[in-house]
Amino acid sequence: MAEQFIQHLLEQAKNTTALPFLADINQQGQQAFARAVLPGRKTEAWKYTPLTRFSAEDYGVPENSQLNEALTAATRLDDLDAAKIVFINGTLSHELSDAMALDEVTLFSQASADQQTLIREQLGTLIADAGDSAHLFNDLNNAAVNEGVLLHVAKNSRLSRPLQLVQLTTSDQAAFQVNARLLVVLESGAEATLIEQYDSDDEAQVSFTNAVTEIVIGDNARLQHYRLQMMQEQAQHIGSTFVALNRDSHYKGFHLALGSQLTRNDVVINHNVGGSHCELNGVYIPQNEQLVDFHTCVEHKVAHCTSDEVFRGIMNDKAKAVFNGRIHIHPQAQKTLAELSNKNLLLTNNAEINTKPELEIYADDVKCAHGATVAQLEEKALFYLQSRGVSKREAEVMLSFGFINELLEALPHAAVTRTLRPLLARRFGRDQNLSRHLLESLDDDARHAGERA
Repeated sequence: MAEQFIQHLLEQAKNTTALPFLADINQQGQQAFARAVLPGRKTEAWKYTPLTRFSAEDYGVPENSQLNEALTAATRLDDLDAAKIVFINGTLSHELSDAMALDEVTLFSQASADQQTLIREQLGTLIADAGDSAHLFNDLNNAAVNEGVLLHVAKNSRLSRPLQLVQLTTSDQAAFQVNARLLVVLESGAEATLIEQYDSDDEAQVSFTNAVTEIVIGDNARLQHYRLQMMQEQAQHIGSTFVALNRDSHYKGFHLALGSQLTRNDVVINHNVGGSHCELNGVYIPQNEQLVDFHTCVEHKVAHCTSDEVFRGIMNDKAKAVFNGRIHIHPQAQKTLAELSNKNLLLTNNAEINTKPELEIYADDVKCAHGATVAQLEEKALFYLQSRGVSKREAEVMLSFGFINELLEALPHAAVTRTLRPLLARRFGRDQNLSRHLLESLDDDARHAGERA
């Protein structure tokens, strides 16, 4: 069955109408994917993420790209003034996309000769550099890529507004796949804010989104990156983010996964030149029988670089989560400062977390720390809230939300925080009565913020 699954996806990739200037990367991807073996329980990187149910589907080409009210609502991020580009089942939605946003980015199919040269030079290079951190679904994306988005910010330039790139999925007649590709190139001194959003309506769907993002940050350039995965329960999502940092460059990333039937996110950060800094934060909140898997790898290849990584997860019902965070300090990476923290909260006895923080150090003049915790809600805190007239279920919701609120409050864009906090509060509460105190406090915070403004 695994061989048939790979062969089926390979044939679809070969039948894709490819752009001529992408022929080389398509061919390389197809050759690599043809040699691939579907990972199983004995594959360490996929040990806790079974692909049996996932590979049982025959994912085809989506036929439905119709807009509906729920999809429109999914693209709204409070009052954030952002340039918006929206795809529905892999097809560009002109109704939801801003004309100005389409001027700031380039679709691969509309690239000029110079832009085609830039895409050829950069596309796939970070995947190749990732080595063991890359996997067969990156090869599949290379094999099938024909359309994508290029965000190129020139030297010493700055995007006037955040760019919100939204990949939406909706129900279709049969199981379907979407291969999404994003290439970000920031030249020296450039600055940008990118909101990469994967969302859907609530209609039942059997979809597979295979998303690859490559980010090249030039000398003294800065990127604020949000990656928000909030898809429908039955959706399948496998995403990879590769980041290359150069001299004195900064990457600040926030990765959110609300969970679906299968969610796998790989994040690979490369410190290639001294002085670069990385802040990588994330939250994952699976429920029901959802599965979320985060694999992160921070490669410190040179001296005088810093990284700070914090991920927090809350598992409810029979949900499962996997977190594998690796910091690799190469022999040349003296004077490195790197920290990794992973904290997890299990709300039921049937929830599960497999966490594995790793430090691999080959330099002797470094300062590094890593740690992981797995816990349940504190009984004393529950008792305190109940003694103040809060019901037990409501107290559980408040404490659960407080576990991740610190990371939400630290986000630099208040509009993103204001969008996510009610969404997460209702997710914990499910019954709106259970989260009413949280929602009232959020409304008060928004009102006070408006008064201060």
